[in-house]
Amino acid sequence: MIARLALPAALIAMTLAPGAWAQDAAAGQRVFNQCRACHTVEQGGRNGVGPNLFGVVGRRAASVEGYRYSANMRELAEGGLTWDAETLNRYLANPKDVVPRGSMTFVGLRNPQQLQDVIAYLATLK
Repeated sequence: MIARLALPAALIAMTLAPGAWAQDAAAGQRVFNQCRACHTVEQGGRNGVGPNLFGVVGRRAASVEGYRYSANMRELAEGGLTWDAETLNRYLANPKDVVPRGSMTFVGLRNPQQLQDVIAYLATLK
């Protein structure tokens, strides 16, 4: 009986181990460098091809003044889409999964650690 419980217990311990999916905002800032071609992050910064992302975590979607969002993004925002950590995780992994007819051309981050790190970085922008 103990042997049958040992493997699941070990898997749970590894999953819950400190640092297993720890977020690293500094690493996330480096990951974000690939986003800089389209997005700025400075408070009051200009919009580029994509909207300025200062304060994005916790912000309602399609809410940056002066940015022209896709119709699909505006519809989802009217329905309550908010950029919390869970939604950002899904969106940054595969933008079309969250906004199927959106205009973002980025295919997404495939590395789960990079996803967590870039979200941690975005959370510092307030």
